[in-house]
Amino acid sequence: MAELARKIDRIDLAPRFTAHEAIRLNNMFRGVGTDELLRTVLGEHMLGDIALVSSFGAESAALLHLVATVDPTVPVLFLDTGKHFPETLAYRDTLIERLGLTDLRTLTPDPETLAKRDETGLRWSYDPDGCCDIRKVAPLAKGLEGFDASITGRKAFQASTRNALPRFEIDTSDAVGRMKFNPLADWTKDDIAVYFDAHDLPRHPLEAQGYLSIGCAPCTSVVKPGEDPRSGRWRGWDKTECGIHTPVDDGDPNLPVF
Repeated sequence: MAELARKIDRIDLAPRFTAHEAIRLNNMFRGVGTDELLRTVLGEHMLGDIALVSSFGAESAALLHLVATVDPTVPVLFLDTGKHFPETLAYRDTLIERLGLTDLRTLTPDPETLAKRDETGLRWSYDPDGCCDIRKVAPLAKGLEGFDASITGRKAFQASTRNALPRFEIDTSDAVGRMKFNPLADWTKDDIAVYFDAHDLPRHPLEAQGYLSIGCAPCTSVVKPGEDPRSGRWRGWDKTECGIHTPVDDGDPNLPVF
């Protein structure tokens, strides 16, 4: 009897998702309400292993609440950059307990990298892109290893760089084809306010002081009347994103803007 052929181990290098799949999902869920969208995507595990990335900023409680009502075991990834307002850290703890989320994962910068590239802790003052790369982009990339998709709280109204934001897009920050799921992409500022009131969600303590988009303390300022919510981030710099999210082009929801 001939010996059975030995099975050859192969490394699957195919992307988790493709741009065509993102387009298909956007078409599939066009016109579907956010609650039904989340219940279907999470309930049927349509995106595989998924994590919610949250800054616990001014509007974060809405998405956290929506996800918690569907599946409170969804991992929540929080980037503790070492530069947050104390109010943000306290708000994070309040929301996690209030909403019953059971899997908070705090991601931190690599200590050796900090020692080599930001020993003084002042890189934000002369190289904000480099600071974000060390304290946000690299830790999140490591934290997302093993996940097929991430959930974000981005919304189209927040800034001109997000006005073409789709619900589903391919994460262009890596080559693995991870899906980025933006369930609140079409929500307005009023939608957020109505949801907060309807569910009696606590507000971020700094919002009443005029901080409408809250990130690291050194790079966050009060938003002036008439400005878009993200104008208070990196004020004075030609910078609108930390590097985690790449703006999308008006013509194709899966192509980055260069």
